[in-house]
Amino acid sequence: MNKFELENQEYIQLNQFLKLLGLVESGSHAKECILDGEVLVNNQTELQLRKKLRKGDTVSFREEVYTIE
Repeated sequence: MNKFELENQEYIQLNQFLKLLGLVESGSHAKECILDGEVLVNNQTELQLRKKLRKGDTVSFREEVYTIE
């Protein structure tokens, strides 16, 4: 399991998270992956592009799991 630490912020948006970690090539690629149901947040398919990820959330994408800390 991978860890992502929130620094000086309460949350990060899902699409920004995917871009920041380099899991997608662009914002439009993030949108496509999210809307295609490829991303799970807390073990549920997430279709909200700007879903607010907070401490304790988990994100699953392409066989990798990330924990927000």
